[in-house]
Amino acid sequence: MTTEDIMAVALEMGGFTRPPEDSAIFVEGRNIRRVLFGVDVGAGELHAAKQLGFDLVIAHHPAGVYIDEWKVLLRHVEFMTAAGVPEDVARAAVADRVEATKLRGQISNVDQTPSVARLLGLPFMNIHAPLDEVGRLRMRAEVDRVLAHDHPRVADVVDALATFPEMRRAATTVQLLHGDPARPVRNVLIGHGALTNGGYPVAKACFAHGVDTVVYIHIDYGELQRLRAEGRGNLIVTGHLAGDSLGFTPFIAELRKRGLEVTTFSGVIEPDR
Repeated sequence: MTTEDIMAVALEMGGFTRPPEDSAIFVEGRNIRRVLFGVDVGAGELHAAKQLGFDLVIAHHPAGVYIDEWKVLLRHVEFMTAAGVPEDVARAAVADRVEATKLRGQISNVDQTPSVARLLGLPFMNIHAPLDEVGRLRMRAEVDRVLAHDHPRVADVVDALATFPEMRRAATTVQLLHGDPARPVRNVLIGHGALTNGGYPVAKACFAHGVDTVVYIHIDYGELQRLRAEGRGNLIVTGHLAGDSLGFTPFIAELRKRGLEVTTFSGVIEPDR
């Protein structure tokens, strides 16, 4: 397989027609057989991969802040409007984070880690939003199953998410960080797959427009405190590596099905290994 073939697999699984702005092939490769896949990859990991004889390194997280990755944050608008939040409210909720990410893109050294891969002659790529979308869809399907039952409660959503093998193997646990487990639940937004979580502004906008429960994979403490102070809605957090790994498992299985040897490290949770 080539790096382009591997990216195509991820894009198809996530429902993308082209690589989003937080995913890229930095060093192309052909005849790939041995792959090292991790959540975070830097110069040290690339050197180790070269010494160990891997044909390709795949990182999940972007290897730096890419100039246009702010565009991926706009996926929050898609998720929010689908859940019933007015589009103008949804766009306002992500506006500050979009601007902050644009500014970070202007000051970040986007070539630091990719340049090491080029010097080593080691194929290197990262796949972020497509795999997160795979994980989001898995969570969405499980939550929809809960909502189809009679009188579902917030606790039922927490319990359902906790049944994923990746969640059970993680050091973290699925937690209700804000809200009441006994509350009825009707409208759940899965705030994942849009570069990073939507924080306080997205959750606040959701709670004000008919969404009773928001699921993130992580949230900053200060933003959580602001939500708690307002006392509206329910916020469930899955844990970062556990939530990300929901998107990895089907992708890794597909690569292995196609004959690749995939070694995981750097935070990847494989439920059967």
